[in-house]
Amino acid sequence: MAGRKAVAVPPERDLWLLAADDDTVRPCVVAVSVWRMPSVALHRALTEAADPPLRALSDDVVTLLGELDAPPRLGAHLRAVHDVAASLVTSLADAYPGLAVHTDEVLFGAATHDIGKVVHPSELSGPGSAHEPAGYELLVSHGVEPRLARFARDHGSVAYDGLSVEDLLVVLADKVWKGKRVPGLEDEVTARCCAASGEQPWEAFLRLDDLLERLARDADARLAFQSRHPL
Repeated sequence: MAGRKAVAVPPERDLWLLAADDDTVRPCVVAVSVWRMPSVALHRALTEAADPPLRALSDDVVTLLGELDAPPRLGAHLRAVHDVAASLVTSLADAYPGLAVHTDEVLFGAATHDIGKVVHPSELSGPGSAHEPAGYELLVSHGVEPRLARFARDHGSVAYDGLSVEDLLVVLADKVWKGKRVPGLEDEVTARCCAASGEQPWEAFLRLDDLLERLARDADARLAFQSRHPL
């Protein structure tokens, strides 16, 4: 723009000032996209070494959590549940090649299932389900497809027979990460494994039970990891 110069105001504002030829400053509203770095505390929760090790969240999820200024404890929790979900889906896919499951959906769902607690932070340390619909709306408003955002809304469902395999695995990971066992949920996962393989229910249950027992052994370590990050 000849004869004019743009003077930027701080990036959190969607306002730029245009100086005309006569040096008259005129406001001009434009759309500004601001990328936020995760806070130091959140960055620590997402990258700190853990024992046993925890897998890293995807770059897209890390960026989203930074943009939302997510509480560090939420980041730590999502990382722990995501790690358990990855172990679950990998083990079950190996054991049941006929089990149709979208691994990418499971991992995204586990990594974002509680993201609504950004809006309802009291539910990080207390009961409540307001974060579930809020999480869905938050993800959709940030451009996430509804098929992926649904995990934030549905991970608290107890109507297990109406859930997809992907949803079941996210719900299961959100239980067993802290050592919690839910018979009805495990029965439904067992039934899906049987349907995919023809295996007898008792055989599939023993296989699943062994996997969940192994994952639950590290529950105390995961809880300790989560608790050392601030709300």
